[in-house]
Amino acid sequence: MRPIALALLALSLAACSDAAPDAADRDVPVAQPVAQPASNAGAMPAPMAPEAIADGDDLAVGPASVWQGDLSPCRTGATAVDACLLSTMQAGGASPEALAATTRLIALGDPGHVSGWRSIDGVGNAQITYPFRANTNEGLWLVDADGHAVDVDEAVPPAGEGRMRDALKPFLDAHPDAMPFAPATAAGSEALADGGLRLRFQVPMRSCHACADLGTLVLGYDFDADRRYVGRNVVAVRAAD
Repeated sequence: MRPIALALLALSLAACSDAAPDAADRDVPVAQPVAQPASNAGAMPAPMAPEAIADGDDLAVGPASVWQGDLSPCRTGATAVDACLLSTMQAGGASPEALAATTRLIALGDPGHVSGWRSIDGVGNAQITYPFRANTNEGLWLVDADGHAVDVDEAVPPAGEGRMRDALKPFLDAHPDAMPFAPATAAGSEALADGGLRLRFQVPMRSCHACADLGTLVLGYDFDADRRYVGRNVVAVRAAD
């Protein structure tokens, strides 16, 4: 899986700028998405606007978003990955919700689909499969009560960005080249005041994909009593032993 910097990485590692990680530090899909020919455009759902994708308010994810099927015809290189993925899903009976989720992933430059669903303490866990990546092919969206998805491995602007930078500063001062390398893994949960819930995820901090861990970043994804997403916080940054 490409090592994707979480939003706080992009905010904190480049002198607290909003720049995205350099493309050279990211894993690249085996087959790059290719624009669909204009003659076939009517057969595919239109990609969502980038500004709508960024805040996630356009997309409601749930059990109906799940699709599973054979994508081997899309691995030959004979057909554009984006077009093949959507047409194969359509032929395989994918729901409108499944196609909408895949359209979002394609628009984000990382074609994939929702391949599984379960609910943990009232928060949806949508398993994402990225079939064309060179490395790790699985991801996770946390889905709140309104169906809004938060990707634990991608840049989702959190609340309190300045506080997150402050929390990371001592570690980054000691390890200025460190960055989070996905995938994040579940690290437990805790109850919050007034019935809220925090789901913890941890991700290794390294200076390169193959480098040794310099530490571990623990993030908390907070939901209120109605399981609506509140925001993300740094729970801990632990240096490696």
